[in-house]
Amino acid sequence: MKQYVIDQLRPRDYEQVLEFLDENAEKTALDGIYWVNLPEDLCTTTQREHGRCRPHYFAINLDINQVAFELLIRSKQVLRCSCIAYATQEQRDFIIRFADMMLEKLSIKI
Repeated sequence: MKQYVIDQLRPRDYEQVLEFLDENAEKTALDGIYWVNLPEDLCTTTQREHGRCRPHYFAINLDINQVAFELLIRSKQVLRCSCIAYATQEQRDFIIRFADMMLEKLSIKI
């Protein structure tokens, strides 16, 4: 799995990131797993054409030592489809900007 990983979180960093994700991402039934919807204007042509597969999102996996931003764009409706694919350059940039914005907002220096 391709991911953008921020590691070596301190316990205080972990608590801040947990609170941030609880407020700014969709919490799932699995502890530490969050979803962030991809803005429609960043979807590929195939993703836009697949209305039944919307919304598309990327997952975030938080544990005590690190936070990982998956670079796989998924569908909330289906598990296998041609619209599920690794992020394009624009989508990767969005994911990395989201991660960097989170760190900046929380004043976490890594």
